Amino acid sequence: MYSAIAANKRNTVIIIALFVGLLGGLSLWWGYATGNGSSAIFILAIVAVYTLIQYFAASSLAVAMSGAVQIEKVDNPRLWNTVENLAISEGMPMPKVYIINDPAPNAFATGRDPKHAVVAATTGLLELMNDSELEGVMAHEMSHVKNYDIRVTTLVFGLVSAIGILADMAVRMAFYSNLFGGRNSRDENNNSNGFGMVLMLVGVVGMIIAWLIGPIVTAAVSRQREYLADASGAELTRYPEGLASALEKLGTYGRPLRRPSSTMAHMYISDPQKKAGFTERLFSSHPPLAQRIERLRKIGGGF
Repeated sequence: MYSAIAANKRNTVIIIALFVGLLGGLSLWWGYATGNGSSAIFILAIVAVYTLIQYFAASSLAVAMSGAVQIEKVDNPRLWNTVENLAISEGMPMPKVYIINDPAPNAFATGRDPKHAVVAATTGLLELMNDSELEGVMAHEMSHVKNYDIRVTTLVFGLVSAIGILADMAVRMAFYSNLFGGRNSRDENNNSNGFGMVLMLVGVVGMIIAWLIGPIVTAAVSRQREYLADASGAELTRYPEGLASALEKLGTYGRPLRRPSSTMAHMYISDPQKKAGFTERLFSSHPPLAQRIERLRKIGGGF
């Protein structure tokens, strides 16, 4: 159990560290190409501010996009009591509880810290799961909050955004340099063309990272957090079979949500988008359900 949690935390740190290294290398390359390293710092500062705004607004945006409605205990005592008991067991503040009117079984959690947490379940999930399965699902979601997963995903998104902005500006500056370089003297024109070529190369590399490698890294981090939330949820309930059984039902009865959102896919316990082929699975924010179930049952054998 504890080794599984530690391994997932370690893998997430390694993935983010490698991505930060890529961003740092691209920024240094940008500074060398332009002769003005402060321009890259300025761009990164803008992205940091944008990420900070998104960080504080993430919960409100998720609730609005999902169509979730906040409830009190009287509205759905079963869901409320399940969340409340888990919060007491873990020593966490009681999160805000929401229900999504949707027959597709699913659930999500968001919040920058346990004091500002939100957990939500669909009506389809509440109808499908028995009590132990519902407890396993909500323990998984509350583990996302406890493990500060929203901070990790926001950080990764900010890094991808930074690389995308750097790439876009490099390509624009390369076109500008080539467009007006012909009006200069021969030596100045050669220098301008060389400068433009370097910028274009920076832009192309940045776009590859932002639009190909970035989403793969983001998905990989999200998959690691799902494994971690499974392990943490099983630790909280002391009954991994409850979540394993719930995941089996999600695999059998799962279907797309009425209001699907690709930007929210990583928040749900089960990926709301179908992933059939290798390419789709590569970019999936969730590991295969079969692998998650297998891990949970191995954990159950260790109790």
